Amino acid sequence: NREGNIFIPNESYGIILEEKMQPILKKIYEERKEWSTRDLIWKFGEFLKNEEKKEESIIYWAWKNKIPIFVPGPTDGAFGSQIWFFWQDGHKDFSINILKDEEELSKIIYDAKKTGALMIGGGISKHHTIWWNQFRNGLDYVVYITTAPEWDGSLSGARVREAISWGKIREDAKYITIEGDATVILPLLIKDLLEDSDVNQNNSPIK
Repeated sequence: NREGNIFIPNESYGIILEEKMQPILKKIYEERKEWSTRDLIWKFGEFLKNEEKKEESIIYWAWKNKIPIFVPGPTDGAFGSQIWFFWQDGHKDFSINILKDEEELSKIIYDAKKTGALMIGGGISKHHTIWWNQFRNGLDYVVYITTAPEWDGSLSGARVREAISWGKIREDAKYITIEGDATVILPLLIKDLLEDSDVNQNNSPIK
């Protein structure tokens, strides 16, 4: 299987997801029937704490450090399909309440003094982030990393000026668009960030 330029062997996809997820979903279902995507992801992260390779999981670290992850399109992908299979198999009172996520997102946005976004690629996650920030007059800091062209009119290829026109990014925001492969650029950015003496001393890259 290919995901962009990433190779995913069959043994890491498909059947293994069903074998791992369905027992967890049964336990989650016994706890309660309705979950937001943020709550559901944290719960899966909690179950990963006993896995040998847990430290390779973003979900595990999100749960451990109580970092919220919101998924505006939860059924779009293999994870969501497993939830649908579970729902179809005699658990039709099980539900994902995405409006609960929106409520929490609104509190984050309205309470924030400043907001920033690192956009890796595009699609629904990119738009959901900039969309919510229009309600506080736009993002203050933005980094776009993309390989998508601007000329086709897609959101993935839209540059910062498009979001500024909607009020999703402030006109006086600090921003940059980096055109390139995120699997190359992101590790380089992280390496530079970790090596920055100011970050190491002050634990904050933003002045």
